[in-house]
Amino acid sequence: MSVHDDLTAVQRCLDDLSRSVGRLEQQLGSGGLEMRRVRTDAAHLKESVALLREAAAQPGTPHRPEIVTIPDTPYDDSLWVDTDDEGLGARHRHAP
Repeated sequence: MSVHDDLTAVQRCLDDLSRSVGRLEQQLGSGGLEMRRVRTDAAHLKESVALLREAAAQPGTPHRPEIVTIPDTPYDDSLWVDTDDEGLGARHRHAP
């Protein structure tokens, strides 16, 4: 199956979900917290799939994130001269 086919299948499932949520709202009412959360979650899923569809439509979209290597060498200490130690306060000062 291609990505387009998978996205279309997901979209069909989300359409079914929206119809089911609508029927539940008619039966249970739309004022309860639980119903609002379900409706909001279904809307977020639709938005997320729309974003996926846009990303898949763009040519040259990388499928995997680029790996960034971080060296094991220590950082230059001069980078941290004017900073405070987090949680310990400023250097050369005493706590009140």
